[in-house]
Amino acid sequence: MFYKRNHEGYIQALPGIQRKTLVHGDKTLTAEFRLAKGSQLPLHAHPQEQTGYLISGRMQLFVGDEVYDVEPGDSWCVPGNVEHRAEILEDSVAVEVFSPLREDYLP
Repeated sequence: MFYKRNHEGYIQALPGIQRKTLVHGDKTLTAEFRLAKGSQLPLHAHPQEQTGYLISGRMQLFVGDEVYDVEPGDSWCVPGNVEHRAEILEDSVAVEVFSPLREDYLP
């Protein structure tokens, strides 16, 4: 599968959080997130391992008992079934990969 960049296909996942699935295979899925300053990703967990990279902005990421101040160029890995949440400190863009793929994120 090949993804050609375009500005369509974003969905409102939560207030202030837009998600777009970029590309997926049988075992992984890559998504882009546009995160508005002041928005929050509530505490949650899922079976997929989640790796991410912050392209722009700033946020605080809470993974289990750890807190990370995330800036552009930083990356992370959240193991499957570990509770995590985020507070968005500036308008931000992040790209994340989920494995196995999240079927609920399929276009």
